[in-house]
Amino acid sequence: MADDGAVLALTRQLIARRSLTPDDAGCCALIADRLRALGFGIEYIDAGGVTNLWATLGDEGPLLILAGHTDVVPTGPREHWASDPFDPTVREGVLYGRGAADMKSGLAAMVCATERIVARRALRGTLAYLITSDEEGAARHGTRHAVAVLQSRGIRPDYAIVGEATASSQLGDRITIGRRGSLGCNLRVLGRQGHVAYPDKADNPVHRLAPALAELVAIRWDEGNDHFPPTSFQVSNVNAGTGANNVIPGHADVVFNFRYCTESSADGLKSRVTAILDRHGLRYEADWWHSGEPYLTAPGRLIDAAQSAVRETTGLTPTLFTGGGTSDGRFISPWGAEVVEIGPVNDSIHKVDEHVNVTDLPRLSAIYEGVIDRLL
Repeated sequence: MADDGAVLALTRQLIARRSLTPDDAGCCALIADRLRALGFGIEYIDAGGVTNLWATLGDEGPLLILAGHTDVVPTGPREHWASDPFDPTVREGVLYGRGAADMKSGLAAMVCATERIVARRALRGTLAYLITSDEEGAARHGTRHAVAVLQSRGIRPDYAIVGEATASSQLGDRITIGRRGSLGCNLRVLGRQGHVAYPDKADNPVHRLAPALAELVAIRWDEGNDHFPPTSFQVSNVNAGTGANNVIPGHADVVFNFRYCTESSADGLKSRVTAILDRHGLRYEADWWHSGEPYLTAPGRLIDAAQSAVRETTGLTPTLFTGGGTSDGRFISPWGAEVVEIGPVNDSIHKVDEHVNVTDLPRLSAIYEGVIDRLL
């Protein structure tokens, strides 16, 4: 089993760095120093104020990438936390701090696993790290950018492990082998402002929006498949009004998002939404954004290695999962790699008092070590 003290110590060092997206706050430099000492070549593929670390050991054979992010989401009010979110604190066997689960413990576990392997044998292939500080943010200058640069050099990975928090209730009960795509829209429905007492002289955009929105909410967009649940349409914000209670507004805004499976496409969903809006006679402006296509890793050597390593370490056979939000796996999978995501329990991610069980840290590192051993 891995040395629990080593993984805990590095996790605490990373949490102590206030790496609010897209600020890396020196996390990549800390990791790079550890990897450089093992013989890794270190390169930064930075862009747009984002830090992207590319580190490699070896130059032949299968290429396995260990991927992750150093950036974290804002903490919210400090007074809501039991302790300072950037002062990693252990209480009753639990490590608290922003990034403890998402995903600084994963990064620390990967580094410590790599140190143990390199200390005992030569690799049978190439091991690489791809770490960004822009996963929690816009994700334009992070892994997406680094992958484009590396692709232009003719580099093609065989396998990738993303250290996202994927377990449901206990370490090893679930690994992620795919993610749904994400498509969103800021929709503005246009009307004509006027006095509520003279509706004939105005055009109420809320009234125009309501029937179309009701239809969008009621649609079953697809039935999903053996790997993915049905595509989900969710409204995250509706806003209208001038601040006065006797004025019909000139426009109404709605924000919505699709988390879609491989049975639908971004272009197809856009077309269906547009057809509904047009049929209802709306005047509107639609600002679409597309965060990534869905990806799915087929059964193969990586999934076999991941399941075997989890089983060896925890005694559990992990469920193969495709739910949850997006991850940088959506940029790595189209690159040609088999991708799995393995990490700690995700119940506290993005929450107040984010945490991870201290006993899970060496076991997570042992899982990564087991996967690397089986592939390289």
